[in-house]
Amino acid sequence: MPFDQLIVVMMENHSFDNLLGALPLTHADVDGLTFAGGVATNSNPGAPGMPASVTAFPLHDSTQGPDVSQTWADSHAQIDGGAMDGFVRTAKSPQPMGYYTPDALPFAYSLASTFTLANRWFSSLPGPTYPNRRFLLAGTAYGTTVTQGDPLIAESPHSGTVFGLLSDHNITWSDYFSDVPMSVVVGRDVLLHADHHHMIDRFFSDCSAGTLPQVSFVDPRIGVASRIGKPIRDLPSPFREWLQSIDADLTGADEAETEEEPQNLYYGETWAHSVVQAVLASPQWPRICMIYLYDEHGGYYDHVPPPAAVAPDDIAPVLAPGDPQVGYTQYGPRVPAVVISPHSRPGGVSDVVHDHTSVLATIEAKWNLPALTRRDAGAHDVMDFLDPSHAALLVPPTVAAPRPLD
Repeated sequence: MPFDQLIVVMMENHSFDNLLGALPLTHADVDGLTFAGGVATNSNPGAPGMPASVTAFPLHDSTQGPDVSQTWADSHAQIDGGAMDGFVRTAKSPQPMGYYTPDALPFAYSLASTFTLANRWFSSLPGPTYPNRRFLLAGTAYGTTVTQGDPLIAESPHSGTVFGLLSDHNITWSDYFSDVPMSVVVGRDVLLHADHHHMIDRFFSDCSAGTLPQVSFVDPRIGVASRIGKPIRDLPSPFREWLQSIDADLTGADEAETEEEPQNLYYGETWAHSVVQAVLASPQWPRICMIYLYDEHGGYYDHVPPPAAVAPDDIAPVLAPGDPQVGYTQYGPRVPAVVISPHSRPGGVSDVVHDHTSVLATIEAKWNLPALTRRDAGAHDVMDFLDPSHAALLVPPTVAAPRPLD
C-alpha cells in the first residue's frame, strides 16, 4: 500500500446524485444522473398536491432547504425495494430531486475530477448520521437506528472500536476536531482516548511540520445547535467533563461546516478546501492517502439501488413501532467518496462496491490488524482507487476553491 499516513474526512448528508449528479456531462464513466440534450431525465413520483412526477433539477448556488429526511423508515421507503422512487413522497417536497452544478460547487466537482471517484460507495445502512458513523468507527451500529443522545452514553460495541484497535497495536492516531469530535458516537470507549483528540489548528500545524500520525480523523465544525450537534452538547457527565478536558466548544455559534441540511454548503466547501490544501502542501504528501466521503444520503435522490450487505454481528437494530422490521443487511443509498493520493488515478473512477467499513478494511490491511466485525472483515479496501506503481499526482495538483457567497 503506497502510503504511510491515512486521513479520513467524513462530511454530512448528501447522495452521489445530489452532490455530483452533473459529472457525467463531462466524465462519461461517472454513473451520475442521466441527461438528454443537457437536461436531466431522472424523476420520482410526486407527493399529494404536487405534480405526478418530479424531474431532477439543477441547483445553481450552494444553499439548501430543510425538506429532506433520512430516518430509518423514510430511507427504506425511499429505496422502495430498489425502485428508488420514494424520495419526493417521504419529503413531501421536490427538494430531494435537486442536484448541484459545477458552478455551484466548484470544489466538489474539481476534487472528484482530479483524483479517483467512487461510483459505488454506499452508506453503511439506510438511515441517519449516528448509526452510519458507528459503522465507520466500529464496523457496526450496535442496535442504533437514530441520531439521538441516548446511544451516545451507552456502552461501546463489545467487538471494539477503531480507536481501541489502533491504540492496542501501537498505531499512532489523532482525531482533529473543530468544535466537538464526532468520535463520541461510539459511546464510552471514547473516554479512554482524550490524549488522541486535538483541536483543528493542530491538524494544520502537523500537516505543515510533517508530523501527522499514521491515522487521522478530521472533523468539520458540527454546530452544537444542529440536529447532530445538539445531542452531543446535551450529554451528561462524564462525557461533558471529557469534552471540556479536550477543549471542545459546546457554546459556539459559528457557521457549521458539515454540509448537513439546511446549511449553506459554502462553509463546508471552504473548510474542506483548506484541509485538502494543507494535505497537498505537507512534506508528507508523497506518502499520504486521504479518504473524503459523506456519512449518508441526507434524504436526497440517488438512482442506484443499494445492494445487500453482510450483517456486522448478531445484534438487531432497535426499532420503533412502524419502522421496517429488517436488520443491517442492506447498504444505504450511494454517497460521494474520493480517494486523494499521489497514487490516485487522475480523473479515474472505481466501480467496486464499498461502504464506510472499507475505511476499517484499509486500516486493517495496511497495519495487519484484525477485523472488528463481519462487515469490515468482508469489505474491500481502497487499493482499487490507487496505482501503487505510479505516483501520477506526486506534484500536487490544483483543486478549485469554493465559489464565493453572493
